[in-house]
Amino acid sequence: MPVFFSHPASLEHDTGRGHPERMERIEALEAELRQRDWLGYERREAPRAAPDALLAIHPQEYVDAVRDTSARAGAFDLDTPTSHGSWEAALRAAGGACALAEALLGGGEPVGFSALRPPGHHAERRRAMGFCLFASVSIAAQHALDSLGAQRVLVVDWDVHHGNGTNAIFHETRDVLFVSLHQYPFYPGTGPLSDAGAGAGEGYSINLPVPAGAGEDLFCGLVEHVVLPVARAYDPDLVLVSAGFDAHRDDPVGGCALETCSFAELTRQLLTLARPVGCVLEGGYDLNALALSTAATMEALVAGGEPGSHPRGTLVEAARQQVGRYWDLGSTDRT
Repeated sequence: MPVFFSHPASLEHDTGRGHPERMERIEALEAELRQRDWLGYERREAPRAAPDALLAIHPQEYVDAVRDTSARAGAFDLDTPTSHGSWEAALRAAGGACALAEALLGGGEPVGFSALRPPGHHAERRRAMGFCLFASVSIAAQHALDSLGAQRVLVVDWDVHHGNGTNAIFHETRDVLFVSLHQYPFYPGTGPLSDAGAGAGEGYSINLPVPAGAGEDLFCGLVEHVVLPVARAYDPDLVLVSAGFDAHRDDPVGGCALETCSFAELTRQLLTLARPVGCVLEGGYDLNALALSTAATMEALVAGGEPGSHPRGTLVEAARQQVGRYWDLGSTDRT
């Protein structure tokens, strides 16, 4: 049975009036799922992240700073305020991602979704930014490696913003293959095609920037002709998705043009890897688009299906040329 992690603490992270990353995001997506009887998912309460899991990514002084800043309802920057409920919410968001990894690797569930806030992919080891406090997907990926028997984890980030935190955390390791499809140039200004990782991790960071206005053919073309060949060669034990929905055409923050059904197609593409797939909520700020896109993703996780074929345009070819320096991409043409 697919699993869905949530917790009421997500509603207690108060970012203030007018902030796009607001509690109504969770209310909207849960209302949509409730109307659909939760799409057959088993609902589970997200636990708090264990201290050891947090400290595998963030140093103690940073964890203390998140707790202390939340206790006084301070802010790390203009984008990243906290409230008295933020500490608990952040612990549950990271804990939900870890519990999802545990369910997929140890519980026999093939797919799942963790829908909590705050998001996490901008958080670096020692820095909160971009609405993010703890690097939830990074924490879950490291937890899978340290405690759940995984040897290789694939992280795919399709949020419209580059996952600079995840990219930096795993920049010099081969244990995690990080792939990001994101609008560029755009916040936070990182993630050019040329950034392939460093040291022992060179070639294991795959940054696939797209221009404003990019739609399904480009996103899915990059996955079909670049990401999937690399992922098959990498042979991960677990696939974690930083599932942001702000590349939707209706999103007020992003500038891309994905449709609701595009996220289902991206999901079907990843399911062809025949590995456990878990999605962790990141961005998405139009409430209707967020709710419908989350539901479409969750439906596709369960229903699967054959993905379509997408063109190899100029930008896809440029990405293949860069990534092909490190990986044999072979031919992805369908006959």
